[in-house]
Amino acid sequence: MSDLFSVDNKIIVISGATGILGSAITAYLAEQGANVVALGRNPDKVNTLIGEIKGTKHKVSPLIADVTNAQDLEHAKLKLENGFGKIDVLINMAGGNMAGAVITPEQSILDAGIDDLNKVMELNYMGSFLPIKTFLPLFLKDLKGSIVNISSMAAQRPVTRVLGYGSAKAAIDNLTKWLAIEFCHKHSVELRVNAIAPGFFLTEQNRTLLTGADGELTKRGRQIIANTPMGRFGKPDELFGALQWLCSDASKFVTGTIIPVDGGFNAYSGV
Repeated sequence: MSDLFSVDNKIIVISGATGILGSAITAYLAEQGANVVALGRNPDKVNTLIGEIKGTKHKVSPLIADVTNAQDLEHAKLKLENGFGKIDVLINMAGGNMAGAVITPEQSILDAGIDDLNKVMELNYMGSFLPIKTFLPLFLKDLKGSIVNISSMAAQRPVTRVLGYGSAKAAIDNLTKWLAIEFCHKHSVELRVNAIAPGFFLTEQNRTLLTGADGELTKRGRQIIANTPMGRFGKPDELFGALQWLCSDASKFVTGTIIPVDGGFNAYSGV
């Protein structure tokens, strides 16, 4: 059974590796014996992360690229090909939000910032699509592998304020399903595409929105907890099980699926 979920020696590329969730996932998969490639656009952050987690048995290496820059990614692909020859797993953790793509309670859609909306769509959607497109030939070396995108509860259950982010993550859901079919029909039935849809986890981007300086929940934080049957925010390590399953052969008949890891948020009607 342990071999079924093993990621030992799998070559796993993780974009957005230096974020709160990305860094936890990078460290965990390295601990599980994977050859982890931490992809990020800031060399200092990437190298700091690697310095924090690299031990005698950890196989983790840096890869510097902006996931929205096709030329950057082509250079990254060459480095991967020269260093590993292929890849087994791609986890698209890169993403985020911007102030102009948020509609606050005092605003309306007339206040939407078009530039920021475009940037949020580019970061979340193109920032997943471009690495998949660029690195696809490295999967086709063995005609198999696993791609894991990151969706959101805001994709499946529209959440107030986050107009741009929710729209971009809804596009990720569609992309995930579309590519799952495309790859089965045109490349290999062993090349799978799935996504994880996290519920509410405290990150640097949302911490001030959900908690005050004293650590107490804001009004929005209380609303989220009230609509999460488990009654709390998620912890980074609570993504590990679903991710390891999708990276491993334990999920080899799973493709085109969005997996909620949300404490029951998506299932709850509020009544």
